Amino acid sequence: MAKLNYAKEYSQELAQAYPYVLYFGALWSAIKPDVKFLNGNTVEIPSLTVKGRKDGNRDTIGSFGRNFDNAWETKVLKRHRTWDTLVHPRDIDETNHVASIANITKVMNEEQKFPEMDAEAIDALYTLKNEKEAIVALSNGTITVENVLSYFDTLMDKMDEDRVPASGRILYVDTFTKTMIDTAKDVVRTSGNTVLGRTVSRIDEVEVVSVPTSIMKTAFDFKAEDGFAAKEDAKNVKMMLVHPSAIIPVVSYEFAQLESPSALSQGKYVYFEEAFEDMFIYDKKHSGIQFAVEETTP
Repeated sequence: MAKLNYAKEYSQELAQAYPYVLYFGALWSAIKPDVKFLNGNTVEIPSLTVKGRKDGNRDTIGSFGRNFDNAWETKVLKRHRTWDTLVHPRDIDETNHVASIANITKVMNEEQKFPEMDAEAIDALYTLKNEKEAIVALSNGTITVENVLSYFDTLMDKMDEDRVPASGRILYVDTFTKTMIDTAKDVVRTSGNTVLGRTVSRIDEVEVVSVPTSIMKTAFDFKAEDGFAAKEDAKNVKMMLVHPSAIIPVVSYEFAQLESPSALSQGKYVYFEEAFEDMFIYDKKHSGIQFAVEETTP
């Protein structure tokens, strides 16, 4: 078997799978073509500002000047992750090819890599949003069936005020908040409450994605060797309203290779992959990310 580095093909295959196997797949798939790689772990994000709109004059020719500026914001990918395994040919034969490299990497992606990427996404978005605008925990401490629609309305209003596009917003909620939203919608429709009825119609405008509570946290520890875990002081994310135009996902596979059994590998297949990955935001579009979080119960 040739020593082929198929990182590019591997990356493209995973990108096609993201919307179906990641809870935040729509965000990881929101690739921005204008983001440039300087090297394997550094990206440049373009920024453009304009000014100078003024009254016209039909009788004279005014002066001309430069009314725009462009700049590049450099960001370094924080996560450098690798994975490797040895597979003995007899293991493949004796399991009727269940223990093939293809099956092993598929399980690794779906059960380890993708859950970790979900944690990376919400951890990064909360941190970056909080740096631009302090996120305050819910004033009354918790979300209930009675107030869940009001909290949703608040997040939508913030986006409306800052001219975030109405179309394309995604509301990520934990399992129990999703149940409360569905219950509240039924109550409102039965009662005929016209005020909350407006909010129900707004929920129907967004895509609502239910995410396990283990992922809906504000901060995670990413261990060097294996897996991730929520930090002890992490808050519970009850709602995260996101417009994908505000975020910049970056996943760069530098190396993915399978080598045939050899003397150096003592007769085993050797698989190794390496990736740089992270999620950034456009600083000027941070209004396209809104959180409702609860303090954790001691």
